[in-house]
Amino acid sequence: MLFSPRLPLKPLASLCRRLATALSAGVDARTIWAREAEHAQGMACRRHLAHISDSVNQGGSVAAAMCDAGDYFPSLVREMVDVGEQSGHLAEVFDQLADHYQHQMQLRRAFFSAIAWPMTELTLAVVIVGILIWAMGFIGEMTGMTIDILGLGLVGTRGLEAYSAGVFIVVFLLWLAIRAARRGAIWVAPVQRLVLQVPVLGPALQTVALSQLAWSMHLTMKTGMEVRRAMRLSLRSTRSARYLDQIRPIEASISEGNSIYESFRSAGCFPPDFLDSLHTGEHSGRLVESMELLSTQYQEQARAALATLTMLAGFAVWMVVAGIIISVIFRIFMFYLGVLNGAMPK
Repeated sequence: MLFSPRLPLKPLASLCRRLATALSAGVDARTIWAREAEHAQGMACRRHLAHISDSVNQGGSVAAAMCDAGDYFPSLVREMVDVGEQSGHLAEVFDQLADHYQHQMQLRRAFFSAIAWPMTELTLAVVIVGILIWAMGFIGEMTGMTIDILGLGLVGTRGLEAYSAGVFIVVFLLWLAIRAARRGAIWVAPVQRLVLQVPVLGPALQTVALSQLAWSMHLTMKTGMEVRRAMRLSLRSTRSARYLDQIRPIEASISEGNSIYESFRSAGCFPPDFLDSLHTGEHSGRLVESMELLSTQYQEQARAALATLTMLAGFAVWMVVAGIIISVIFRIFMFYLGVLNGAMPK
């Protein structure tokens, strides 16, 4: 669900790390989950962790209890915990998940740090326009004239209220679009397919998705997950329409007895270096190790791709700021030009 609560990235990474440490130290699972439920922050987190604790106390599985929470825990976590419980490698699974989500946090932190200044300037530009709208009403009351320099029909306190409402609606729609993209809304896939065709932006997003795919394949196959399930989960983890579209064809190809390499190659959307690693890993019997190495390589490429995405995002924000400034200057110029023309003798 679009508005259903979900465990944020930082608490999720911390939870996985604590669970990995406690399980590796041999602490009883019931003690671990009871402690986590007791110290949980937030009502939703406390409720879901308490449910897991109750399930463990009754002899149930952690994965089943996580599934009861719906989308609160990511599907990657739910399925990997299920495999970890079945294989007896739950501590290792949580440790790998902690590393993964901490890496995601580092990428996100770097992105937001890079666009912080452009976003600050955009906020200042929006605020200045609002102040100008209010000031025009104040000056108009003093002079007894209606002054609308911006030509938007927004003047004074009422104009500021309408302007603020418009800004709020735009911000809310942007937030809603980002949230829908992260939750995998149906309409997001066609938009993703179009964006992936954009030069520079498309390849950068593809690199980030491939980094996620390689890491997920390494982790799922390392835990001994059934091949089709591992491929389905790994492809789903990319959250990229290009690779989500290949889940069924690849599963069908593997079911027909084809190798993972042949199944991915027949999809026709994976780069040569990715396919080469699959081919070499399968033929040498070291597919897990090949995916681990490829994952490391793609993580480095993902950092470079993130720098590109940050540059594009910053440029887009700069363009919006420049558009606002140019528009305001042009409207002020036209206003004074009209005043001068009206003052000239006829």
